[in-house]
Amino acid sequence: MSTIKEKTLRELQTKVHDLEDFIAKNGIGSSYLSRAEKIQRNLNIGLFIGGVALVGGIIAYQILKSEDEE
Repeated sequence: MSTIKEKTLRELQTKVHDLEDFIAKNGIGSSYLSRAEKIQRNLNIGLFIGGVALVGGIIAYQILKSEDEE
């Protein structure tokens, strides 16, 4: 069972989180934050795709190299 203290703590944490989200969306510098999040997302996607391509290239190289040796 949850005590009143735990419920109050959870409610306060929820309110603080909601307030932080509101400030991030509407506060000073929110447009910069939004752009930075988009840039970070695009960079992460690019790094993931680059990593997959690199691993695929290494695997293809090893397969072709082992076929040449046989």
